[in-house]
Amino acid sequence: MSTRLEALPHRHVLTLPSEPSAVRTARETAELALVEWGINPRHPIIGPALLILSELVTNSVRHAAVFSPQVTVIYAAGDGCLAFGVHDRHPYQPPLYASVTDSGTGAGGLATVMELTLGLGGSAVVRGDADGKGKSIWITLPL
Repeated sequence: MSTRLEALPHRHVLTLPSEPSAVRTARETAELALVEWGINPRHPIIGPALLILSELVTNSVRHAAVFSPQVTVIYAAGDGCLAFGVHDRHPYQPPLYASVTDSGTGAGGLATVMELTLGLGGSAVVRGDADGKGKSIWITLPL
């Protein structure tokens, strides 16, 4: 799926402390944004998308908090597309697609994220920060 994220007309950015409560807040904010953007909350992609988002924010809170006191979630949507990115300041960039085939490596939540994303016809990408000290994991799903 090759959607130019900057071309999506609906956007929302949320920055939260890297604490467990960030997961719930990120999910609730996504639900509110989707309703505001006119996306049916009962659309079959929404439940799995919220699970993917929750897993990514959980990973940032668990693994990046030492380097990243905040996590930022970017929500975006447009005609036929839902995307979100989770950004933290931990330099490690996980190999997303390897997590699907290497289930014995402890990838856990990331393997679930990738299986759901690919099963829904979506795509995932890791984008490193220009200074090499952080990254965003972007998920794009068809609506």
